[in-house]
Amino acid sequence: MGVAVSSWQLARAVSQRGQLGVVSGTALDLVLTRRLQQGDIGGHIAEALAHFPIKEMADRIWKKYFVPGGKEEDAAFKSKSVHSTKPSRELNELMVVANFVEVWLAKRGHSGIVGINLLEKIQLPTLPSLFGAILAGVDVVLMGAGIPRAIPGIIHKLAAGEAAEHKIDVMGGSASLTFDPNELGFSGPRPRPLFFGIVSSASLAHILAKKCTPGADGFVVEGPTAGGHNAPPRGPLTLNEAGEPIYGERDEVDFEKMRELELPFWIAGSYGTAEGLRDAIALGAQGIQVGTAFAYCNESGMRADLKAEVIRRSIAGEVSVFTDPLASPTGFPFKVVQMLGTVSDSSVVKDRKRICDLGYLRTAYQTEDGKVGYRCPSEPIEDYVRKGGDPADCEGRLCVCNALMATIGLAQVRNGVVEAPLITSGDDVVNIKRFVRPGETSYSADDVLNLLLADSLVPAETL
Repeated sequence: MGVAVSSWQLARAVSQRGQLGVVSGTALDLVLTRRLQQGDIGGHIAEALAHFPIKEMADRIWKKYFVPGGKEEDAAFKSKSVHSTKPSRELNELMVVANFVEVWLAKRGHSGIVGINLLEKIQLPTLPSLFGAILAGVDVVLMGAGIPRAIPGIIHKLAAGEAAEHKIDVMGGSASLTFDPNELGFSGPRPRPLFFGIVSSASLAHILAKKCTPGADGFVVEGPTAGGHNAPPRGPLTLNEAGEPIYGERDEVDFEKMRELELPFWIAGSYGTAEGLRDAIALGAQGIQVGTAFAYCNESGMRADLKAEVIRRSIAGEVSVFTDPLASPTGFPFKVVQMLGTVSDSSVVKDRKRICDLGYLRTAYQTEDGKVGYRCPSEPIEDYVRKGGDPADCEGRLCVCNALMATIGLAQVRNGVVEAPLITSGDDVVNIKRFVRPGETSYSADDVLNLLLADSLVPAETL
């Protein structure tokens, strides 16, 4: 969920209840460095780093980014390297450590299982991210936002302690990245986590099950009402009167074909109720994946004030979600909660100076001299055009990277201007009020699980 909304605290709370708690693996290098610059509130990072197997590596990162007592609120966060096809050793080390820390903290103090969710669209950090998670003993890797055909094989090699190669999507060209754990001082095999592909169709699940070596171990089947990025509708894109993509029969999942794969799958997208869980099991699913309900619980990484306002709006019947076909630089439809003061507010977008300084959603392309360049339709339009991009691509695009960091309280500050947040949720955000007890204004992960598992006929291990 977003960037660190599905935090280690939330994943740990869910795992302690016998379910699969999942941390977001997106931009964890940036999350770690900014948390350190806030002074490592609670001392959790220091505790995790004390268990990192190469002390010198952990110490280098601590020394570079830790600010005792935290930086001043109006001070800018120190920047870090942007990802490319030629990452430095320092950046690889940071990626390994950051993913280790998040997974280790999620697994701390219990015997439950923990997963990590990565995006195929964000390819450049994938190899060291996977290794850092494996190093911490992650149990499941989940990946969608593309067709992650290479990931099961990469996981197999990294868990064996071997070098792995990942081909990178480059418009008009090709490139690949190689990561060798031994070059950073790691050696020996580690337990291989399971791989669950996040899919929107049975045909995509078939590819990941039958045409990968090894094949996927299971799937999360996401419908278009789920939060974050949605798969675009099949066929020509058409919009309704509100300007949202229209999904039709071709976008409905063939659950009979899913069952024929004889692999476990979980259903996501407005199934986050006890009734939804029963319906999913009746369709042959192992259970459900729930995001929106947990995004606003006490343990999530979202800013407390944003959670409180969305809960208030849900209770009042005032919350709404717009499936924006343009907002994300990826080109995928993106669910956005409509709120003043966030980047869903046109006045906020109008006043923001375009900048692309994080680069997670950039697209790689081959330059005229055969090298690899990077561009993003959310960067300054003149820069995008200079790099060969079509200015029409920039219309309606938002800086998702900076906005999602603001959503978790890690907003960059530039000359006194603070980046505005962006909230993404599934359509079911209108119903999160059901988790709030009478007389209260917030709820916990336990509250969500208690309602989801309210039917005693549903075994706990199915979620």
